[in-house]
Amino acid sequence: MDSECASLLPQVCEVLADSRRSLPDDTSLEKLLDWFTGLTKSGAGACLLETCSCLPAFISSVGNNTALDPAIISFTLKLTGLLAASEDGFKLLQECSVLDLVFSHRHWQEKGLWEDPCLRIGWIQGLKSLLQHPAAFQFFVKSDFIEPLLHLQTDTSLFVASAANQTLVHILLSSPLPSSEEEQDDKTAQMSTGTDVVVAVSEFLAASLVPRDRSQLRRSLQTLRLLAGLLSQAGDPLRDTLLRTVLDPLEELAKADYSQLTLPLMESIMAAHRTSSCSVADVPDRRVSRLLSSMLSSRKPSDLLQAAAAFLHRGPRDSVHTVQAVRILLQPLYILTGHPLLGATDDLAMVEHLKSKPACISMICVSLTHAPQITDMPCDMVSCPPDSVVSAVLSVLKICSGFSPPADSRRVSRNVIGSSKVQKCALEALTALSASPGVKQKVSDVFGVLIDYLDNPDSDPTVLHKSYQALGKWASVCTDRSLITDQLREDLTAAVGKRVCDMRWEVRDSTVEFLGHLATEPGGGSASEALLSRGWITSLLTVALQDAESYVRASAVAGLAGTLTQRCQQGAAGEEINILKSEIVSRLLQILSEDTEGFSRRAVVRYFISWFSSSASRSSSASLLSQSVPGVLLRGSADLDWEVKVYTLELAELLLDRAFSGRQNRTKPRNHPRGAALGQEEAEVAAALSRLVELGVVSVLLGGLVDCDRPVALKACQLLVTLRETLCPLSGGLVDAVPCELPERGWGEEISRILGAEKRDAAGGKPGVDGDPEDPGDADGTVSVCELLASLGLDQKLDVLSQSSDHVHNSALSLLQDILAAGVTHTHPETQPGQEVIVDCY
Repeated sequence: MDSECASLLPQVCEVLADSRRSLPDDTSLEKLLDWFTGLTKSGAGACLLETCSCLPAFISSVGNNTALDPAIISFTLKLTGLLAASEDGFKLLQECSVLDLVFSHRHWQEKGLWEDPCLRIGWIQGLKSLLQHPAAFQFFVKSDFIEPLLHLQTDTSLFVASAANQTLVHILLSSPLPSSEEEQDDKTAQMSTGTDVVVAVSEFLAASLVPRDRSQLRRSLQTLRLLAGLLSQAGDPLRDTLLRTVLDPLEELAKADYSQLTLPLMESIMAAHRTSSCSVADVPDRRVSRLLSSMLSSRKPSDLLQAAAAFLHRGPRDSVHTVQAVRILLQPLYILTGHPLLGATDDLAMVEHLKSKPACISMICVSLTHAPQITDMPCDMVSCPPDSVVSAVLSVLKICSGFSPPADSRRVSRNVIGSSKVQKCALEALTALSASPGVKQKVSDVFGVLIDYLDNPDSDPTVLHKSYQALGKWASVCTDRSLITDQLREDLTAAVGKRVCDMRWEVRDSTVEFLGHLATEPGGGSASEALLSRGWITSLLTVALQDAESYVRASAVAGLAGTLTQRCQQGAAGEEINILKSEIVSRLLQILSEDTEGFSRRAVVRYFISWFSSSASRSSSASLLSQSVPGVLLRGSADLDWEVKVYTLELAELLLDRAFSGRQNRTKPRNHPRGAALGQEEAEVAAALSRLVELGVVSVLLGGLVDCDRPVALKACQLLVTLRETLCPLSGGLVDAVPCELPERGWGEEISRILGAEKRDAAGGKPGVDGDPEDPGDADGTVSVCELLASLGLDQKLDVLSQSSDHVHNSALSLLQDILAAGVTHTHPETQPGQEVIVDCY
């Protein structure tokens, strides 16, 4: 801690301990605690207490002042835990008699403050920080803190319950336990302390797992979460101790059949199962395996499905239980569709359960969600052909659309007809299944069902969006174009043509996104090219530029960028590309100038970036691009959206790279060839620089340098430094003569001010006539680009811009000063209006 902070800390403690003063910004306490955390991380807790005697006095004062804001007390509890995390710090605070005072939960209960969750959080987190050494553990046990902490993990506040749960896990995993019946040594007391903690927690778990009535379900839920956390991390002997204590109540709880506890119960069982030995030779491990089998066989259908899903989410998986879980998960799909899946059979209990519409929708969705995961399992564990699963999913989609289901499932199938929830789950499953082996023969069936969905007037926007995603995914993995029949192509063209004119903008946007994706999908055998004509796609995207919804316009711009880039890469004729682009360039510039939504304008600049990146060797395309670039740079650099300006700078960067290809990163002069060769190089660089000035690249960089948005200024500064280092080796000749015009207003005025300040500094601080900055250039407002780059102080500006935006005020000293200033203001009510002290962002 530096001397300035140390001198202010006593005054800050005085302000915090005064109930008559308050802070306008509670986050200042969090920032102050962060500062102390950083100071104590290196083990300086005891040193702080020795050098800052105000801290023990502050803690004692807070402990005795029950009129304080609970936030201050909570802060103090957390701070005390930090300072006592080292053994020396703990000893010093013990000698000051403050630990027993501030951590006494009974003290705060008697004062009526324990009901505030803020204080309970502080108590828990303070203890967690404190418990880092044996002396702290002994203090914890002797003070009987285990019981209130156990009860707090079922607290009504979720934040308090979560903090208590985490602290209990920390305590048990840190508790020293004997590994066997070993001889007594110097650690006897320490081991005894750890054993006491484990015994207390184990007994609490055993007593709290099984609810006596439904009012105690929440307690059981939190206790199961604590147990799962412990079992998943505990090693021997803690795991064995816990298991031997809780297995009886776990088995009782499994038989009680509480649906609300199925998932947390499975989490606990799986945590125990995951850490058990493969041979299951030990009695507790055999009981865990039997308990897992019971959870996957003897519960009601909806709970069985939850248990099976929980099993698949956790590992490792043994083959017996895996097959059991998979059959459970596929059972609803079999009952609904009739497709045989892994030997699934009719289960009367599940059939009856599926006749309820809410239960049916929920259970079918669970089955669909896990179907792709099941097909990815090793064949030696689960043999479930992916094509059979795909067929079942397609049948679900058909049934949802009203197609006749199997006769045996009609009472069940009517529950899913028109269900968008089931449709979305099925489409997501179908999309994931496209990557499964052995499903290529299903491509035609998949396309047929998806096109029907696109053509269905009852499909809602989200279902259509997912239909497009599935269609695009299956098209990208289909390598046999013969599967794309003329009829299929005609049907898709009709469906998409209808949807691109849909009254709902979400549908139009999904359609335009799909068209852009389809047009940019690489060829090489993919069915994407065969599905829809690229020329037709381009015409639809061009029309969509006029859409009334900005989201659709942005998607159209992005799609066109990818479409034309793809055509360039595939070697389309230059004139063809030029015609296509000339039709839309004026519209794109109009969007960049007039569109009210930033994402549409961003898409336009990205379009030109893509175009420029793909047109390096095409003179006809490059000609049109050169005509367009100045307008894009001019409009983009003046945009109000900082992301548009950054994208504009990225376009400028591409132009710089192209102009000086091979000349970047030359930070100092090298040995140049003599005579004509050197003159030719200088002439080429000077010509390239003149062209950049003409296009407006240099103006964009200079304007960005003084932009109020830091990302813009940083990017511009980096590019200007690159430009300076590129030109530096050739300065002193033709390159120095390349001028740049500075406008009288806007960024030009700011650049002129910077240059004037630099010149005054170089002249010893002497101002120009009448105190005005000297004119940096000629009378017509021009200045040499090289002189400009050398005079802007780019390196210093880059250093400042590279720092975070709060680096000036982000300091402990600033924070302490703010707290003092706020404390003084709130102590003097006579402070005039308008003189309120606002705490800095820190």
